Amino acid sequence: MRIISGKYKGKRLMAPQKLPVRPTTDFAKEALFNILNNVYYFDEISVLDLFSGTGNISFEFASRGVPNITSVDAHAGCVQYIGKIKDELEFPIKTIKSDVFTFLEKSIITADIIFADPPYDLSKEQFGRIATIVKERNLLNEDGTLIIEHSKDTELSGYEGFTDARKYGGSVFSFFEFDS
Repeated sequence: MRIISGKYKGKRLMAPQKLPVRPTTDFAKEALFNILNNVYYFDEISVLDLFSGTGNISFEFASRGVPNITSVDAHAGCVQYIGKIKDELEFPIKTIKSDVFTFLEKSIITADIIFADPPYDLSKEQFGRIATIVKERNLLNEDGTLIIEHSKDTELSGYEGFTDARKYGGSVFSFFEFDS
């Protein structure tokens, strides 16, 4: 994987092969950040990266100057790898090892952008549960956005707060916004 823009533009990172992950492709990541770049000043926001895996998305936000990032993943190897890279590159990332659903049910952390990249084999209901918990627990800051990455075979437009979906190859980003 590589960092597309910001302070570490072009930097390649090699995650351990044993991690159970499916990193967001560079093509899809670049398209996503082109959208977000037109909406947010990265140096003024906070990000919550759920199912963070290799930290691909967290690292991209950090390279672009986001000062407050929390990465949550249940796999100890993923959390350790993110911790190692954040220390090496001095990124403002806090790592949390937790089941994401358990974390969301108890979290008091709010963010301007919540990005979730769960395993594609979750049920549609589990994907929707992410949006439901974020709304019910009021985890998005005012004018915040929840983005859920999923396969083109999963349809999330029926869930409350859905505003848009963008497809890139076999991946889709579904966007959600909720009134406070």
